[in-house]
Amino acid sequence: MNAPIPTPRPRPDPETVATVTRALTERFGDRAVTGQAVREQHASTLTWVPNQPPDVVVYAHSTEEVQEIVRLCAAHRMPVVAFGTGTSLEGHVNAPYGGVSIDLMSMNRVLAVHAEDLDCVVQPGITRKALNEHLRDQGLFFPIDPGADASLGGMAATRASGTNAVRYGTMKDNVLALTAVLPNGDVVRTGSRARKSSAGYDLTRLMVGSEGTLGIITELTLRLSGIPEAISAGICPFPTIKAACDAVIVTIQSGLPVARIELLDEVQVAACNAYSKLGLPESPLLLLEFHGTDASVREQAERFGEIAAEYGGGPFEWATRAEERTRLWQARHDVYWAATALRPGAKVIATDVCVPISRLAECVDETKRDILDSGILAPIAGHVGDGNFHTSPLVMMDDADEIARVTGFIERLVQRAIAMEGTCTGEHGIGQKKMRFMEIEHGPEALDLMRTLKRSIDPDGIMNPGKVVAV
Repeated sequence: MNAPIPTPRPRPDPETVATVTRALTERFGDRAVTGQAVREQHASTLTWVPNQPPDVVVYAHSTEEVQEIVRLCAAHRMPVVAFGTGTSLEGHVNAPYGGVSIDLMSMNRVLAVHAEDLDCVVQPGITRKALNEHLRDQGLFFPIDPGADASLGGMAATRASGTNAVRYGTMKDNVLALTAVLPNGDVVRTGSRARKSSAGYDLTRLMVGSEGTLGIITELTLRLSGIPEAISAGICPFPTIKAACDAVIVTIQSGLPVARIELLDEVQVAACNAYSKLGLPESPLLLLEFHGTDASVREQAERFGEIAAEYGGGPFEWATRAEERTRLWQARHDVYWAATALRPGAKVIATDVCVPISRLAECVDETKRDILDSGILAPIAGHVGDGNFHTSPLVMMDDADEIARVTGFIERLVQRAIAMEGTCTGEHGIGQKKMRFMEIEHGPEALDLMRTLKRSIDPDGIMNPGKVVAV
């Protein structure tokens, strides 16, 4: 079912585990937890990757405490895995070699807001919703919205994006600087609050997306945006999924500054209607949102309506009230749970790819046909404004034939995206599940360079081992 997870080095022996656990318990008291239930909660729970819990979970309150924990682990070559909200989908937080899970959710403060410079400094455990609640009265917001109420540290570690990425970019575009604890326990500060710099290697972007394999992020300086004067959202059904994707391509190529443009296929729409008690037309559907002034939003909407009509789309209906928009986007964010309800007892295997926008219609259309030919149930949803879409096969885990068909489908999906000069993941990250695609996508030379970086920064391989690259 799954490719074997490479073993970079042996699991710590029981005596080492006991020594480290005892030292952590003496130092952190009841914030060092060894109970089975808590340890399993700090491993993979949202994928079909087996749950691989750490040996101990420690709840850290500061950079200095993270530094202390990492130094202890480094002295004993004990694996270290950072943990936020646990919403990752590719086994990022699993501990395949045991070790210590550092829970960062108590580090959830806003340290500074520089409204005049449109930036803020936060600890990694704060979630995007909590940050935006804090910022709202200042007329600012943090625009990256992956759907789940994830922690900002986790979002940086996985280079998250989401529904607003087509206008506001991804985490790599919105993290100005960060503080991280390195595998030897040193603390490094990358970047500054300046909006650009030509000073040396871009260590901030090296850490953003490294999935905790090079260090643990303990502080972030984030780019903020002003809350738009006007926000309008709408829905537009299409006769086919290809027609919807073609309309997206033309919308983006025409330079229309859409803030969100999301695709749901008819299967996902039906699931959302049932789960979120909506009455959306059950055909391929685009959900859109425009930001700007009243006049510019109206102009953008009219232009999109013209584009949609060229591809048989419509009617284009607006959700004019804030509560209607909120309900619509909450339904979009709940697609995982809506899909789960489609087939009680099945496991949802959420996966994503991303392709150049010009290949989007072709890739989604071929994927849709592959789903039908494979005889599986797999709703499609996507942040299609930047070529990123998701499928969520529902699998009965006691059915070997079905598991094989879904495994084959995911393999073909990734190969299809890479063949179209795309990527095996637009926002979920590599984790454990997509390591086998790294050489196919990047080539052996680039992968060797990644391994060199990993070995140089983490020679003992203690930082989230068994993820991203096999060393």
